[in-house]
Amino acid sequence: MLSETLANELERYRIGPRIRALRLKKKMGLVQLGAHTGLSSAMLSKIERGQLFPTLPTLLRVALVFGVDLNHFFAREGPRLAVTRKGDRLRLPIPPGGEGAPCYSFESLDYPFAERRMDAYLADFTTTEKRSQPHRHGSEEFVYVLKGRLNVNVDGEEISLGEGDAMHFDSSVPHSYCRDDGGDCEAIVVTAP
Repeated sequence: MLSETLANELERYRIGPRIRALRLKKKMGLVQLGAHTGLSSAMLSKIERGQLFPTLPTLLRVALVFGVDLNHFFAREGPRLAVTRKGDRLRLPIPPGGEGAPCYSFESLDYPFAERRMDAYLADFTTTEKRSQPHRHGSEEFVYVLKGRLNVNVDGEEISLGEGDAMHFDSSVPHSYCRDDGGDCEAIVVTAP
């Protein structure tokens, strides 16, 4: 028996109604679907009504009959969205586990959003004036300074950004950060893998 939490999560995918929609679109009865899948019509009826959740092999049998892949049953309906509450964000020091104060810290602003095409962070450069180690990743990066001044070195070129300034650059080349003037500094950093 599934826990209430698991059952609620599985219900959100609406697998049963999706199977029913596929079956009705093909003008197929439960007995016919059962003959094609080797499953009983009673079992298929329970799955369609949400009284029973199919195993992956069972779902694969149904998918093969209708010529869809398993993703068809797990794609969320409607717009994809995720909310990250301020109190739920994790603060990650950069570099992690290093001695002394970190160069800056990141808080992921979008970690609950699965299969995202970008990563958004709140970067806090208030702990030290040390320059971060040059690093490279992904393909692009966007930085927007919320507070203070930030120096960004991109492939040897130093750019100074003030509050309200933004920059977009190729993050596959070495780059690093350092706050300027000793004051607090925060920025939104968005990276694309």
